Amino acid sequence: MRAKLVERGGLWKWPQSTRHILCLGAHADDIEIGCGGTILRLLSEAHDVEVTWVVFSANKQRKAEAGKSARRFLESSTDNSVHVKAFRESFFPYQGVAIKKAFERLKRTCNPDIIFTHYRQDLHQDHRLINELTWNTFRSHFILEYEIPKYDGDLGVPNMFVQLDETHCANKVRHVMECFKSQQGKQWFTEDTFWALLRLRGIETGRASKYAEGFFSRKFVW
Repeated sequence: MRAKLVERGGLWKWPQSTRHILCLGAHADDIEIGCGGTILRLLSEAHDVEVTWVVFSANKQRKAEAGKSARRFLESSTDNSVHVKAFRESFFPYQGVAIKKAFERLKRTCNPDIIFTHYRQDLHQDHRLINELTWNTFRSHFILEYEIPKYDGDLGVPNMFVQLDETHCANKVRHVMECFKSQQGKQWFTEDTFWALLRLRGIETGRASKYAEGFFSRKFVW
């Protein structure tokens, strides 16, 4: 695994040498909901960070929302490239060949230190396919899988946590709510949903910090 985390005083901290982050999301808003706070924290602590941000499904309205949101979350990056594709939502398993080709093109242009992608056991079929192709394509990289709350009740037991201060959390929630107007009619898409998961994962860290994002690290080489 290329990326390394530095242990100081019993806590893992992001290294200054982290240079390239790859963020993968099936839909507009997935990356932000799953790891937006971590991205904000990482960009505030590390220098000279490049970010490649890929959203695989968005119609015209959602594409505009995704672009607006990415600009906010990546404002502190040294350089970034945002790609919003138009694969048909909810039909990813039936478009597997085309999506696989998109991953192969990405591999030729991107060699990230850290990859953020969907959780392996996510019950949304689009999310699962993105996870599968992440591992299939990037075989010697440090991959963290993020979680998305939904009605399916598929939240798992994360084995890695990133502590967040209240400012990072507030910025994450505000950006998500302000940028994705098309989603605000959904019963789960509310500020208290996002704050609740941040608080729950914060409790699970066992630390003084109130908030955190949880991740699944399937393979970690130190």
